[in-house]
Amino acid sequence: MRILIGNHIDPSIRERTDMRAWTQRVLWFAHPGDLILLCCQPDAGFLEYALVHTGVPRAELTIIVAPAGTWGNKVLDPMSLENPDLIAEVRATLGPSGTATVDEIFALWPSASVARFADAIGISAQFPGAAFFAQGGGELGNNKANFRALAAAAGVRIPVGRVCRSQVEAVAATNALLERSGDRAVMVKQAHNGAGVGNQLLVRDPRLLVDHVGARHLHHLAPGTSGVEAYWRERWSWASTNGRWPVVIEEFAVNASAVYSEHYASDDGTHPTETGHLIYVARRLSHQVVPLSPDVPEQTRTALLDGGARLAEAYRAFGYRGYLSADALVLPDGQVVFTEVNAQVSGSLHIYQTIAHQIVDVNAEPRRSVVEYHVPPTWVVPSFDTFLTALDDLDLRYDDVTRSGVIVSMPAIPLTPGAPVQFVFCIAYDPAVGYEESFGRLDERFAAIPADAIDPSQHVGTTVLNFSS
Repeated sequence: MRILIGNHIDPSIRERTDMRAWTQRVLWFAHPGDLILLCCQPDAGFLEYALVHTGVPRAELTIIVAPAGTWGNKVLDPMSLENPDLIAEVRATLGPSGTATVDEIFALWPSASVARFADAIGISAQFPGAAFFAQGGGELGNNKANFRALAAAAGVRIPVGRVCRSQVEAVAATNALLERSGDRAVMVKQAHNGAGVGNQLLVRDPRLLVDHVGARHLHHLAPGTSGVEAYWRERWSWASTNGRWPVVIEEFAVNASAVYSEHYASDDGTHPTETGHLIYVARRLSHQVVPLSPDVPEQTRTALLDGGARLAEAYRAFGYRGYLSADALVLPDGQVVFTEVNAQVSGSLHIYQTIAHQIVDVNAEPRRSVVEYHVPPTWVVPSFDTFLTALDDLDLRYDDVTRSGVIVSMPAIPLTPGAPVQFVFCIAYDPAVGYEESFGRLDERFAAIPADAIDPSQHVGTTVLNFSS
């Protein structure tokens, strides 16, 4: 058996609000006999729905809700994992010799609290990388500033840039990079954030204001050094999270495409698990395509895998264990530069590992692909049941005979009472036919908010993950 922990990044690193729905993706990894720890009771409808697809009997899972902490039941408080009542409940559930039957502790986020939980239960050896994570290794491995130093040490190419720890450094770095770029643009990155939400593109060339890769926010710099100084007086607190973390400032790669190479690091070594494309549209992550397109030149593909493997080995060498995703840019000349490593369970793991390869089995004949969407911000979906009813009406519910249709991959939990629900769903489809027609029918059913009424810097971007054989 395993113990699965549906946590998220420690709020002490980056504060989150309501992560109840997103962390329930841990249910896709459950096997018969597993014990699952969550911040709240799982959504009953989604739990039943997911287990029907995975074939895991509900009676063969044990689900324990951690005591509510500072954030109530919306986020698993790291301190709750050290609560004596929770430890006692887990021990009682495992029984007198139960610890001997635990094969692994699998956490969505590699928190020090998970390491302390494992130690309290007496199964630290079953949490890969426990000693490293117990000393705050999760923050170290997911810090974009640390990444630059580690990548440089591993001999992996990264964008020209600097790690800055003061406004003075930031002003100097910005001016130097603008001069190098011909006064066009530079990228500013928070040490901790994701999907481009923590990135801002500083633009001098107005032609770059329309669209770009990797930054949710834009700032049009006034001419001269005074504009740079004014920007950093206003934005240093945001970029550094009130001075807590260093800030990365990089040369902006014009007309680059975003890709990634995901790997698994164990005591015995590392191995690649997936490669794919990250597509940004209108200042947000629009979709993610897996596997890497066959149109990618072999030299570029090799550079991506080689750089990802070097980074995985570097992270493994300092103690990291588990899945990690090395993000990169392919420049117009085909060269690859790496931009960050996400040393955690990625948001795509449940899709390619469970939905695409186990449920749909995309490599079986006839071949299938899987694409995953966030509910677009233009949609108004009142509830999970409403969406399932629409799937039935439109004949889009997943059919395990044809291996096509929609699989909802996250519960639909309203963030505020009465608000439309936000969730993610997959479409399994014949790659010769595509998924656009299925998505279009859903869009016709639920789109109720004009696209021009949406501020792309404020909403969660549509994420599409496309899996094909």
